[in-house]
Amino acid sequence: MNLAALLSPLGITQGFQDCEITDIVYDSRKAKPGCAFVCLRGSASDGHKYAKNAVEAGAVAVIALEPVEAPGAQVVLVEDTRKALALMSAAFFGYPAEGDISVIGVTGTKGKTTTAYMIRSILEAAGHKCGVIGTIGVVMGEELIPTDNTTPMSYDIQMYLRRMADAGCDYCVMEASSIGLKDLRVYGFPFTVGVFTNFSEDHIGGVEHKDMEEYLESKAKLFSMCKTGVMNADDLSLEGILRGHTCEVKTYGFDHPADLRGAGCRHLNRPGFLGIAFDVSGEEEFTAEVDIPGRFNAYNALAAIGACHQLGIAPDAMKQGLATVKVKGRVEPVPVPGNYTLLLDYAHNAVSMENILTTLREYEPKRLICLFGAGGNRPKVRRYEMGEASGRLADLSVITADNSRFENVLDIIEDIKTGMAKTDGKYIQIPDRREAIRWCLENAQEGDIIVLAGKGHEDYQEIEGKKYPFDERVVIRELLEELGQQ
Repeated sequence: MNLAALLSPLGITQGFQDCEITDIVYDSRKAKPGCAFVCLRGSASDGHKYAKNAVEAGAVAVIALEPVEAPGAQVVLVEDTRKALALMSAAFFGYPAEGDISVIGVTGTKGKTTTAYMIRSILEAAGHKCGVIGTIGVVMGEELIPTDNTTPMSYDIQMYLRRMADAGCDYCVMEASSIGLKDLRVYGFPFTVGVFTNFSEDHIGGVEHKDMEEYLESKAKLFSMCKTGVMNADDLSLEGILRGHTCEVKTYGFDHPADLRGAGCRHLNRPGFLGIAFDVSGEEEFTAEVDIPGRFNAYNALAAIGACHQLGIAPDAMKQGLATVKVKGRVEPVPVPGNYTLLLDYAHNAVSMENILTTLREYEPKRLICLFGAGGNRPKVRRYEMGEASGRLADLSVITADNSRFENVLDIIEDIKTGMAKTDGKYIQIPDRREAIRWCLENAQEGDIIVLAGKGHEDYQEIEGKKYPFDERVVIRELLEELGQQ
């Protein structure tokens, strides 16, 4: 593609010599002959310092905020290189979101991943092919591509959307994180539908958000970028989220007047299946059954229904999609031969552990068993809090390893036990996570709910700077075979 075509969306039509551009890069280490290098300034590094490196690797154009050393390449100055990267990337990949694929954005403090996968499940039940970009990675059909960020960089988003569209996807559901919105990773992006799940304190301090106001403002950006906003009417921050919105607003909720209402939330409980059911009224009228437990997931399901209603999806597909939805590592059931329930969940701090254990307690298990560890090279207070949460809410805690990184797993376990000691909770410690899972399988009783917390969608253990394969689904399958329980 010509440089002129890439700069045109920025309103730059002169002051440069047109040339062929083979690719766009924002990491000088990925520069190649004929590419354009965009200098991004972040909290940890400044791309302007590496412009010369990019040119030496073959970059023929450098997009920058200020003059840089780039001998042999032309430098184009812009007011904002993050905006430039977003607009240039959309042009480079042929504007996939403007006609080739419809994008649904989901933002909120909690529930983004689950809501995104519920929407995907509904759309696929309706016969559509749908990709996902989010915390778990990029999903296209059976392919899962790991990513570093919930919302990737703008170039990567446009690349994945082009791949999805070319593979026949009608839709993409994207988790629009506050950081992604703040950093303009979806700048100039036309979302068909935007979804707001909820808002609470998170991501404050450090390199994230300076305060709650900025955090709220970042999430609110989505609703000046979408045609229709599907909003949680029960959330106290709704007014702030709608500040400056330009979209049509549709609401959902259980407790306040809304376009889509949920009522009569109730538990569904049988061995290997924990879910919820509720009645939908307003713009849709049916009873929804969801294959994921917890009242908060009723909200997520209602949000998904609201989004899909705006897309013209029939109620039968909504019912089918919600009844069969699976979210990797989010209260994910794993088939076992006994009359107990085994779940995997990503809960890896005290708040998320409290949420999952409180939710599971509502299903009145014979015993609630929580297997968990804590990450190494992280604040010790997290370990104390996790130990206290599990000790207070689980009937039995199985303390084991997680990503110990550069710490000794036994030292981490001792920290967890410090928090556990504040409760009268029972526990055992088995430092080897595989052996801890084996113990749970061997000692499970009828009516138990066992949750393996902390790994969720992760398929590795990080020890001494190296990642070792460790997918709990595979581990469980292997152990059941070894125990003759298949």
